[in-house]
Amino acid sequence: MALRDELLKSIWHAFTALDVDKSGKVSKSQLKVLSHNLCTVMKIPHDPVALEEHFKDDDEGPVSNQGYMPYLNKFILDKVTDNFDLQDFNKMCWTLCFKKNLGQNHLFISNDDAFKVWCIFNFLSEDRYPLVIVTEEIEYFLRKLTEAMGGSWVEERFEDYKLQLNARQQSLSAWELISLVGSGHFTKGMERQTLSMGINEVYQELILDVLKQGYMMKKGHRRKNWTERWFMLKLQSISYYVGEDLAEKKGDILLDGNCTVESLQDKEGKKCLFLMKSSHKSFEISASDKKKKQEWIQAIQTCVSLLRQGRPAPHRESRQKRRELRLKQQAEQEELELRMRELQIANEAKQLELENMRKALDEAAANAAEEEQRRLQTHTELQDRYRMDLEREKMVRQQMEQQVAQKSTELEQYLQRVRELEDMYSQLEDALEDERHARQDEEAVRRLQARLLEEEAAKRAELEQTHLRQQRAISETEAEKQELEKERLAKESALQAAMAQLEQLEQERLGALEQYQTVMKKLEDATNNTKTWKHKVAEHEGLLRLIQPGAKGQQLITNWGIAAFSEAELSLREKEWQKMKNQATQAQ
Repeated sequence: MALRDELLKSIWHAFTALDVDKSGKVSKSQLKVLSHNLCTVMKIPHDPVALEEHFKDDDEGPVSNQGYMPYLNKFILDKVTDNFDLQDFNKMCWTLCFKKNLGQNHLFISNDDAFKVWCIFNFLSEDRYPLVIVTEEIEYFLRKLTEAMGGSWVEERFEDYKLQLNARQQSLSAWELISLVGSGHFTKGMERQTLSMGINEVYQELILDVLKQGYMMKKGHRRKNWTERWFMLKLQSISYYVGEDLAEKKGDILLDGNCTVESLQDKEGKKCLFLMKSSHKSFEISASDKKKKQEWIQAIQTCVSLLRQGRPAPHRESRQKRRELRLKQQAEQEELELRMRELQIANEAKQLELENMRKALDEAAANAAEEEQRRLQTHTELQDRYRMDLEREKMVRQQMEQQVAQKSTELEQYLQRVRELEDMYSQLEDALEDERHARQDEEAVRRLQARLLEEEAAKRAELEQTHLRQQRAISETEAEKQELEKERLAKESALQAAMAQLEQLEQERLGALEQYQTVMKKLEDATNNTKTWKHKVAEHEGLLRLIQPGAKGQQLITNWGIAAFSEAELSLREKEWQKMKNQATQAQ
């Protein structure tokens, strides 16, 4: 059980006790006192103004349990740590609620025993409010109590009580369970002290998680003497005290998954020895007899195994399994009841359907008799009519067969025509593909011519710059004439090489122009081929319309781009360039 759920059960008892008129609400002043006591016992800083601030918008007076829960969660339970004594907390809640609910009833148990039964009720009760303990958990608790007192469990007595309980409500509240235990109904013949010891033993096991306890001898670590101690085994520790009243605690042995316990041979006059090894120390312990020794070894090994597996104490795990089994059985019972209701509804619907079918059959039988009479009267008429209809159908069938044969012939002709058109369409697609390839070749030639013209322009610009530099070098000084003459000769040779490259580029341009003309020829052929197919398609009722490519004349390509200048402008630029070249030659 989570700590929050365990705390909420005790707080619910305290809240319910403050609800004097059983209206489901408690005044804010009482809630202030309850909240202060809760904070005090759980060692939480208390803010007395928080409650007023939390309910400042609520002027309706008393607060319900649902209204108090947000404040309880936010300002108290969310701040809880494990540094407080849970037993003191339970005693505080018990003090608030037991006087109102127990009253002056004469019970066979003391107030302290009643408190322990109340804590056991909170542990075994269902996780729903108002809190109740179901029959199965009542039997579990009473069996534990009987075993702790050393008595024998009487199954027939509990079965009789369970029949009475099922007739009323199938569950008990905390105060009804205390009254049941205190009345001595299941503990007849037991002394009051025996009952108190049994309740205390069950309380220590279920609430304090004490799995085993008893007197054993322990060997000291310093003086090596043997001393009798009262040992108390829990899931995560073994505590040992001076006596069973737990007044003086002498130490703890912390348990974890690495602890081991092993039997030892008798020595030093001590028998029934075993060795307990923890993470920090080893302890030699002597039990009273072999049975007790084996029980302690088995109990300690069980705790270590549970710690290794990360499982809770056995009684907590068994309680969880019982709850899960009850939930599963409850779900199966609800599903069974639902299926029974569905079957009952289906059965009622089936009965109604059968009744309706019976009535319908009776009506159908009467109608069938009348229909038989009418059928006999009209049978002869129908035979004559059917004969005439049969002859008429034969004539219509012959006409339909003739029409079907005619339509079949027309269909074959139409299909033949469709196949021809499909062939023509395929050929037309091939022609268009050829035209597309021709256009791609044309574009490639154009890009080649453009690149050549760009290179030609670059060379011409380089030659012009070289010529201008020669002129500036000649006019600067006569003293360097000889050196410049050498440089001029070198540059002139470079100029001649550039002229040779220019002529080569001109030849490449002419070759590209020839390729371009070849591509244009292919394009014209593809266009003529397309027009031919277009004419053929038009003869077949114009089922297809072709996209005619636009006629393109031969364009002039220069190094400035396609058709950047007219032929006259290009001729004028060539003359100017030739004139500048001649002037440069004469100047040299």
